[in-house]
Amino acid sequence: MNSLRVLIVMPVATPLGGGELMLRQLLRHGRNKGVEWMVVYLRDGPMVEETRALGIEVQLVPSGRFRDVFKRAGAVGRVAAIARQFCADLILGWMVAGELTAGPAALLAGIPNVWYQVGTPRPDWLDRIATLFPARGVIVLSRSGAAAQSRVWPARKQWLVYPGVALDEFNPDGLATPETLRAKFGLPITGPLIGIVGRLQHWKGMDVFLDAIPAILVRHPDVHAVIVGGPHETESRYPAELQARVKALGIDRAVTFAGYQPNVSEWMQAMDIVVHASDREPFGIVVIEAMALGKPVVAGAEGGPSETITPGVDGLLSPYGDAAALAASVLGYLDDPSFAKKVGAAARTRAQLFDDRHYAAHVIAALQESVAQRAVT
Repeated sequence: MNSLRVLIVMPVATPLGGGELMLRQLLRHGRNKGVEWMVVYLRDGPMVEETRALGIEVQLVPSGRFRDVFKRAGAVGRVAAIARQFCADLILGWMVAGELTAGPAALLAGIPNVWYQVGTPRPDWLDRIATLFPARGVIVLSRSGAAAQSRVWPARKQWLVYPGVALDEFNPDGLATPETLRAKFGLPITGPLIGIVGRLQHWKGMDVFLDAIPAILVRHPDVHAVIVGGPHETESRYPAELQARVKALGIDRAVTFAGYQPNVSEWMQAMDIVVHASDREPFGIVVIEAMALGKPVVAGAEGGPSETITPGVDGLLSPYGDAAALAASVLGYLDDPSFAKKVGAAARTRAQLFDDRHYAAHVIAALQESVAQRAVT
């Protein structure tokens, strides 16, 4: 049986968040699985050489910004030509931004198209335009994401594939103790450490996390909070806003901004409680990573975390934007260590269902089915 030849159109090549992580997982675990991959990156970055190192062919096609109409059109034509030369059976648009090039390129080349919706459609004009391109279907990350995508016209077939986690990396048995890691990172050795991990964007809720800290400090004055994550190019002012908020709240000594850190597993291992305060998170890979480490988690009550956490059993959920509710959930763990330990153990068990190897296999199965089915136009 001939391998399925899939050309992936990826808008960025710098690992910033979940979308990039999922592509890396697919390419790492999707080799020699009946698929021959090629990746077209629309921007340069470290993932270009990383992908080549896996033995996967890479093409770099700079496409410019969306307003660069002529450059964008040229990129579409070049991707179509590359796909024909590669004899692609399928063009996969990675994320909405990737589909805005992959969709028209597939149409121009006469090759079937599928795209990967890694976000939750609001919907804005990007989601609407991406969905307009004829495609055999859309891969979605959660039931809530699927419901939101279904509200964007026209309806497309969907495949629900929950993302995975590198369980071997997020295994507490293979990491140093929290105390050792706190010393390594210059964090307080004693007292509860509460952390949040993610890009510094408003919808990630770092400001809500900070607003919850004063109420927590009233009952547990030795608490320390750490924010792990770097700035995002679209919200360059947000880090300064967070710093100003810390000063306004008078919690300077209780908060550490760690910036971007590649060794997320070690930083989360150092934490006692992991908070995820995003607004309608499409899935929340960091939630599963924390659970795999056996950490008690407080996550957003809508979106992906509501499908992976059973409240009071393997985690707690808190409404987005409600700092008082978030503080109450954290205090629920701090005031009852036995409850926190029980939840953490259950969380680790739950996380074993989200192996990144299974994730890659399920994506491949969806792509194979899309090629076998009749095109939706």
